[in-house]
Parts: sequence; structure tokens; C-alpha cells
Amino acid sequence: MFFKSLLLLLGVELVACSMGATAAGVSSSTPPALLLANELGPQIDPAKYLVSEKYDGVRALWNGTELRFRSGRQVSAPAWFIAKLPAQSLDGELWLDRGKFEALSGIVRKTEPLDDEWRQVKYMIFELPDAPGTFAERAQRIKEIVARSQWPQLAAVEQFRVADRAALKKKLDEVVRGGGEGLMLHLADAPYLTGRSDALLKLKPLQDTEAVVVEHVAGKGKYTGMMGALRVRMPDGKVFVIGTGFTDAVRKKPPPLGATVTYTYRGLTKTGLPRFASYLRVREDF
Repeated sequence: MFFKSLLLLLGVELVACSMGATAAGVSSSTPPALLLANELGPQIDPAKYLVSEKYDGVRALWNGTELRFRSGRQVSAPAWFIAKLPAQSLDGELWLDRGKFEALSGIVRKTEPLDDEWRQVKYMIFELPDAPGTFAERAQRIKEIVARSQWPQLAAVEQFRVADRAALKKKLDEVVRGGGEGLMLHLADAPYLTGRSDALLKLKPLQDTEAVVVEHVAGKGKYTGMMGALRVRMPDGKVFVIGTGFTDAVRKKPPPLGATVTYTYRGLTKTGLPRFASYLRVREDF
């Protein structure tokens, strides 16, 4: 009787562990199939797309039972947050506000969520995975689903149309001036797709400024014997490395120490350093 009870107990526990391992495996090691954006090309007609702000958040997929990061790991959201989500699968961004990505990241990646922090988080929905119809039709359904929830933390990403590239540029400038990251364009008549596709495009501004060369960093691999990167100093004294944007000719004959170079970048880090800095040219004084 003892062994029977023990085996029965072990059997139940093994089944439970097996089920838990399977669920955990899906959550932690199987990235969901998602639609990924290309950069907006010069030949694209924006009038065929629905446009929205590009939110600086953390992408999350809701499958009706669990909320997962793009990596496949489960988001440790509070039970009350999960309970508010509808049965419909959703794709969107966990978001705090413009310019608050680092604070958001700290909130949503905690294994033990804090209720007060999560009450600030919005789930900005921009897609319905595997739903039928065109994207324009799905965008309308998103608004209906959000309206039915009557929960302010669940929000539909605003989708709008622009007539041409001039109107698109005007909207981009408006968003960026307000602290936004950029724009997303989703082909209005596209069915639900996954993978990287021109059905979804991103448009972010490239800023440019100048810094003074303070060191040539030696190249490695195919750049052995040439310059690999430039260490430069910003006007405020901060020093960082520019590692991309060089032609082979520039690598063989880099700008001299003390030269002022122009580089492009996309915003600043929390410490005030440029993100995605890329060499453009030596500044010429006329």
C-alpha cells in the first residue's frame, strides 16, 4: 500500500512537473512568430499604409492564456493585469511614456512584479495574430476589443493615413519634437503575416552632430593593419567610439587626431552617449 501510494504520488508529481516543464519550455525557449519591420525605402508610397507612432516599449504577445516577450520568455505580470486581458490573441507594446524605456524595462523584467509599478504600464495593441481580413479591418477590430474591455491600461495604437511623403515627414517631425521615437507604417490591405516584410515599415530620424578624434583604434580581422574605429570626444567632454560607417579608404587613411568629424546617430542613452553612431565625414572648414 505504501509503495502504491508512493508510486501514485510520484506519478502525479511527474505529470505535474512534465506539464510545468512543457509550459515553461514554450514560454522561455520558443520565440513566437511575429511580423518584423523593414526600413522605409525611397520608392514606397505611404498612402497605401496605415501609420502609427513607434512606441519605445517592450513588445509582448498575448496568446489568450499567457503574456510573452518577443524572445518567448513569459512576462511576469501581476495576476490582476493578466485577468484583464481578453481571450483574443494580441500583439503590442508594454509602454510607460515617451522617453521612459529604461524605467519600463526595469518594471516588466522583474520576476516578482510590483503592483504599483504595473499600474503605470499600458499594453498598446497594434495587431491581432492570425486574425482574418486586411490590416485595416483588424485595426478596427482592435478598437472594438479595447472599447469592450473598459480598461484604460489596454489601448489601441492610433492608426491614421497620410496623403504623401510630405505629410509623412510632417507627422514624423511632430512626433519626434514631442519626444517620440518615430513612425510605423503597416500596409492597409495586408493579411496577417509573420517574418520580416515590407508589409510593416519603420521610419526613424537620423540625427547628426560633431566630435573631435582623440584616438585611432586598431582594426582586427579583415581590418588588421587599418583603423578599426575612432575614439572621439563630444563637446561636453564625453568620450565614445564610432565603429561603423567607414569606407576602406577612410580606414587606411583615417582622419587625423584633433580632426572634427560628423557622425549620425539615433537618440541618446541614459548617460548621454549617442546610440547607433555611424561615421559620416570629416568636417571641412571653409
